[in-house]
Amino acid sequence: MSNPLLSSFNTAFEMPPFSKISSDHYEEAIEVALSEAKQEVRDMIENKEPPSFRNTIEALENSGEKLQRNSSILFNLNSAETNEELQKIAQNVSPKLSAFSSEVKQNSDLFARVKKVYDQRGELDLSGEQRKLLHDTYFDFVRRGVELEGDKKNRFKEISIELSKLSLSFSENVLAETNDYELVITDESDLSGLPEDVKARAKELAQRKGQESAWIFTLQAPSYIPFMEYADNRSLREKLYKAYMCKCFKGDERDNQELILKTIRLKAELASLLGYPTFAHYVLEQRMAESPDKVIDFLNDLLEKSFPKAQEEVEEIKEYIKAKGEDITLERWDWSYYSEKLRKEKYELNDELVKPFFKLENVINGVFETAERLYGISFRLNEKLEVYHQDVQAYEVLNKSGEVVSIFLADFFPRDGKRGGAWMTSYRGQKYVQGKRIIPQVSIVCNFTPSTAGHPSLLKFNEVETLFHEFGHALHGMLADTKYQSLSGTSVYWDFVELPSQIMENWCYEKECLDLFAKHHKTGELIPNDLIERIKKSSTYHEAYATVRQLSFGLLDMAWHSLSLDEANKVDSVGAFEEKAFAATELFPKVPDTNMSVQFSHIFAGGYAAGYYSYKWAEVLDADAFSLFKENGVFDEKTAASFKENILSKGGTEHPMVLYKKFRGQEPSPDALLKRAGLIS
Repeated sequence: MSNPLLSSFNTAFEMPPFSKISSDHYEEAIEVALSEAKQEVRDMIENKEPPSFRNTIEALENSGEKLQRNSSILFNLNSAETNEELQKIAQNVSPKLSAFSSEVKQNSDLFARVKKVYDQRGELDLSGEQRKLLHDTYFDFVRRGVELEGDKKNRFKEISIELSKLSLSFSENVLAETNDYELVITDESDLSGLPEDVKARAKELAQRKGQESAWIFTLQAPSYIPFMEYADNRSLREKLYKAYMCKCFKGDERDNQELILKTIRLKAELASLLGYPTFAHYVLEQRMAESPDKVIDFLNDLLEKSFPKAQEEVEEIKEYIKAKGEDITLERWDWSYYSEKLRKEKYELNDELVKPFFKLENVINGVFETAERLYGISFRLNEKLEVYHQDVQAYEVLNKSGEVVSIFLADFFPRDGKRGGAWMTSYRGQKYVQGKRIIPQVSIVCNFTPSTAGHPSLLKFNEVETLFHEFGHALHGMLADTKYQSLSGTSVYWDFVELPSQIMENWCYEKECLDLFAKHHKTGELIPNDLIERIKKSSTYHEAYATVRQLSFGLLDMAWHSLSLDEANKVDSVGAFEEKAFAATELFPKVPDTNMSVQFSHIFAGGYAAGYYSYKWAEVLDADAFSLFKENGVFDEKTAASFKENILSKGGTEHPMVLYKKFRGQEPSPDALLKRAGLIS
């Protein structure tokens, strides 16, 4: 049979022909695409014409299209629908892709052509987007070691390859540990406190696994989180918490400690080769924050403002436990349980009261209608489009004129082949070719509680926020309108990429938006006004605690990536290093044999190394930006059009602060965030 990845996709909207792709197609397809991409590079170098923007910068931008397409499919599925065979292929392919990338960006002959164009930039008649592409291309070569010589250049390439392998191994270990664990309950009394739909799903899972008289809970979020919030059995909460927090920290073949030590040493060495003091300096050179000192000052400033309040929140829970006559010491596995109970009492609000108004299908329609009111786009389900799993739904995204501007894939439920969490990705980015807009193929992947017989998928409010968040990322991709794919959509500075996602969460709290979709799944009753008000009031409940938790992750990330090469080589204990990094943020005693770093996929298997702070950084941006919507109306057409024009469509074509000020008219102020969080009045 022919390999479908070796030819153009003869499918609707050129979607990947998932049903025709088998695992044994990938390596051949990527080898062929690699060969073609290498030839394209040789053609550029051997071009007898003088280097120009068109024959060098644009040619490089447009090269390797098939390689990018095929590798995107492989690595997207390796996250959303993987298996041992696909993981092995990814491990085999990843070093080859890293090696090729290093070969291109370290090619002195090619760089000489790029530099020739860059040096002439003042004399060239270039658009703003073209100038940005030229700048990014030149500095990408420099930052990838093109000016290194001899052994140093070879070492840079070796490090890049090794880091790609370590990243995949880290991710695979976390996924395997998550999938393997099961808490099997055979005594129904141990289910006390758990909602009926949670018990029903645990029973259904046990039955699928041949255990008719049991209930099974896992480390997947839709199972783990409600158990920690509602299970009355404290010893079982402790057991599940420790199982979750000791993933990849057991000293066995899936232990990630050695992978971390290798990773941070290699990153520090890579930075040192290029003349940077630390890997964080290297990363932050191309971020809004600019330097490690600025990031750490930002995090510590927020910590100073939030930690005393977080301590008060912890004391409040301790007093609540004492008032209930329970003689226990508050531990980490108690926090969610008692916090949820107190929230229910304080605001007469809990997830079981709210969930009936957030049936998944209704929330999906709500986020679609929100986008339509803001940006004039609509969504049309197309069941004939190719998808990679039966749970995935495919939509055509249309503008007001009825033109399809994007394809949108939605993948909402957990399964063994999917990693945890939620994310947005794309199978094809947006660009223009010969004046024609190539539409993007965008996907969001989540892990919501699935429906069962008699129990529809009802979302907790924070899951509604998650859906709006990831959809905000998707809008950034779907509404992109740039000439070059490398500057399109989410291809922006990392501490700017969360603005479109985090600002979308704000609409979840607005009555005008909730009335579009928050209807009781049985009666059709609109969510009551008083319930909306209670949701709003509870939105700052234990916000300081949540802030400190996020800041602790940001500080841990910066601690790992702010090590000099000498310092990195001296770290010999992941546990001791983490304990020191967390010290200023700790609100509970350390739990032995647990560790966050070994499962911190964001920074060791994702793109957030020296970048986890960007969630809080973007919260400052989103709170400040949404305040303009609040002033003008949450569905104000003029404000939405400005956000679309200056933020969503522009991608990385200008510096993010320039784009932000074009929308907002000023630099962002942290006051809006601090007020929203209830940390200042």
